[in-house]
Amino acid sequence: MLAYLQLLRLPTVFTAMADIVLGFVLTHRFIYGPLNPLGNEFAEQAIDWNEPGQFFGLLAASCCLYLSGMVFNDVFDSRQDAAERPARPIPSGRVSLKAATILGATLMVVGVSAAATVGQVSLQVSLLLVAAILGYDSILKRTPIGPVAMGSCRFLNVLLGGSAQFEWLPGLFSLPLFAAAIGLGLYITGVTLFARTEARVSNRWQLGLAQLIMNVGFAVLVWLMVTWPNRSPVDVTLAMLGVVAFTINRRAIEALKHPTPKTVQGSIKVMLLSIVIIDATLIYWFLNTPDSIGYGRAHALATAALVIPALLLSRVIPMT
Repeated sequence: MLAYLQLLRLPTVFTAMADIVLGFVLTHRFIYGPLNPLGNEFAEQAIDWNEPGQFFGLLAASCCLYLSGMVFNDVFDSRQDAAERPARPIPSGRVSLKAATILGATLMVVGVSAAATVGQVSLQVSLLLVAAILGYDSILKRTPIGPVAMGSCRFLNVLLGGSAQFEWLPGLFSLPLFAAAIGLGLYITGVTLFARTEARVSNRWQLGLAQLIMNVGFAVLVWLMVTWPNRSPVDVTLAMLGVVAFTINRRAIEALKHPTPKTVQGSIKVMLLSIVIIDATLIYWFLNTPDSIGYGRAHALATAALVIPALLLSRVIPMT
């Protein structure tokens, strides 16, 4: 069982769950306010999550697709891992290549099926996510656009979280959902570039470029917070995001000084777990209005709590 959990890199799935909560929150209102970021319809009382089945269907879809991507990553890298990471589940023989392939395919089918139960747009986004996952794992990761391909997976995962509210795919490209997805996609593009040579001494120029891309992602999120109308003062949320950005940059600078596998991999773990806190910060920001502040605190804290199982599991199951 431990071998399969290592194959799945289970601790990282909680970052995908946080994306779904974020996407769902950014396209739903919980008390008096616009039902659609682009619309003018209003409700005079608190709104539930439009049938919990939608939310949990998207959550299941995201988790299954994310975990399938982890599995197929090792399936396609089995030969390389045999040379560089012989202790991984497949090269060590603890999980057969056939069993891993079946597991990855099963998770992918279940994920797409779960998205289909939510709606047509959710199904379409899930299929785009499948294409991005398989494209990255099979070919793109070895090309210069590999980090961009991984960033697109995170971008689509955030869009998946908001897909239940729309009847056609272009509707997803509305603020604030689209801007949040862009910011997180850029952040993950930087993290992926940062981790590209984690198994050996990394190139400092590569790490520096990765740090720059991550900060561009933060800049997009700051722009969203500052420019989106009808929000309460954003001082607190900007400070929260600033703390995360400071932590990430501090770890990145440490890796720049000592680009060894141990230092770089330790930084990557912090960068991955920080996704949950970034998502929680954005949730608090979006719901930080006089009429829904209680919802903002509750949902932000619940999302941030996803870090706890991720941290506990990461003690026995490596995240990278």
